[in-house]
Amino acid sequence: MPASFQKSINVRGRLLVFDKPVVMGILNATPDSFFASSRVQTDDAIAARTHAILDEGGTIIDVGGCSTRPGGDVCDAQTEMERVRHALRIVRREAPDAIVSVDTFRADVAKMAVEEFDADIINDVSEGADPQMFATVARLRRPYILQSVQPDLKGVMLSFAAKVQRLEDLGQNDIILDPGFGFGKDVDQNYALLSQMDSLQVFQRPLLVGMSRKRMARQLLGTDADHALNATTSLNTIALMKGADIVRVHDVREAAECCAIVGKLLHARQ
Repeated sequence: MPASFQKSINVRGRLLVFDKPVVMGILNATPDSFFASSRVQTDDAIAARTHAILDEGGTIIDVGGCSTRPGGDVCDAQTEMERVRHALRIVRREAPDAIVSVDTFRADVAKMAVEEFDADIINDVSEGADPQMFATVARLRRPYILQSVQPDLKGVMLSFAAKVQRLEDLGQNDIILDPGFGFGKDVDQNYALLSQMDSLQVFQRPLLVGMSRKRMARQLLGTDADHALNATTSLNTIALMKGADIVRVHDVREAAECCAIVGKLLHARQ
């Protein structure tokens, strides 16, 4: 990538420039996310989590209302809609100027989040499985996170190339790419993809990674989600060195420190 090239997205008229890596803090408005400590459902808990993400160095608050953990039960659309609506109402009240993304694979939920709460980013973990998602995002004119569920680098790159083109044809220009660690990949495939992740720089799009306390760390080290923070920091460091611009995490303060250190190192190299 040319040294002069700078990745950025337009967030409701504000340019978010990725001249250094940033943290996306997870706000799970669900009762069943795989990391129990991340679940927030009451008004007070959602408000506290909102402030914690920002106070600890987060740039983006990612609100989810439907757990997509492997082996879990996917809630119905109405339940997800109610959870996301409840959480966004509180997040916008507590932090009206914060950059808020909505973690959903349903176009109707994305539409509600933007039209009712002016959500800034749509974070789709399904690779656009909802046939209405691409057209909806293009109409909403919000940055879109395209996550891959393909098992290897070749599949990820082919899928990104085809789907970015479809999005661009619809007029969607602000696209963030997520290789989808933990989605459609076993442990070995996750690490093979991580080792080659710098190849994704060819797309000249912001890159997001989400490996926080996931099975790729837990299974390798024989631990559980409660004890996977150190492994998560190690994985985030590797991903940042390979070009990640956004790390999506449960533990914001630790990730922000990781971003600051790697960002300083990369700046010194330049």
